[in-house]
Amino acid sequence: MKVLMVGDVVGSTGLEMLRRSLPSLKREEGIDICIVNGENSADGNGITVVSAEHIFTSGADVITTGNHAFRRREAYSFFEDTDCLLRPANYLSDVPGHGYCVLDKGRVQVGVINLMGTMYMDPLENPFNLIDGILEELRDCKIKIVDFHAETTSEKRAMGFYLDGRVSVLAGTHTHVQTADEQILENGTGYITDLGMTGTRDSVLGVDPEIVINKFKLNMPARFDWKKGRAGLDACLFEIDDKSGRTTSVRRIQLKED
Repeated sequence: MKVLMVGDVVGSTGLEMLRRSLPSLKREEGIDICIVNGENSADGNGITVVSAEHIFTSGADVITTGNHAFRRREAYSFFEDTDCLLRPANYLSDVPGHGYCVLDKGRVQVGVINLMGTMYMDPLENPFNLIDGILEELRDCKIKIVDFHAETTSEKRAMGFYLDGRVSVLAGTHTHVQTADEQILENGTGYITDLGMTGTRDSVLGVDPEIVINKFKLNMPARFDWKKGRAGLDACLFEIDDKSGRTTSVRRIQLKED
């Protein structure tokens, strides 16, 4: 089983890069499942029905999100009605949508889980306590994949070791910078601290650098506008053994346009 996980898609530049690059990448690599984080895919922040549908029609099987999932009220019903559009599972049960889904691939069932960290993030349910119950509910899924949307490397690393051998993949998102620590942990879980970003390369996490520089200099509120320009796509490819559910190889991918 080949699983491709794509880093946070940022704005229209990220959506366009995804549309240009993902179909051919899936063909060349023989991808079985593609998971894309889309929480920043709408221009101006958040995710909308339009940006989510763009990601799905570009080739994503599952869209994960994070702390910006509910910035756009018009997407609430779409979260509720779309099985493969996920929000972090540690939101309260009354919040629209769901935090995990199951993909039936015939020879194997694949559970995809969206989880959010709590260090320097929203005060949600403790992800380390929550994940145990979710894994029990997905016990029939031989392959389990987690998008852990978190701020700190320490929380992501700790979750990776906590879930080692219990999930097939733990991939971090949120910081928009791809880390160079992809590995297979001791008990067979594929791991990377952050998948990176799909969006404008010459930016600060997708935002116009001048806006961010002025915010740091003046310490004043600022509207973060996505920057347009040269695009890139960051992703990670995990090969997983169907029978054991263990990752057998992991490889970072960076596509850059001039």
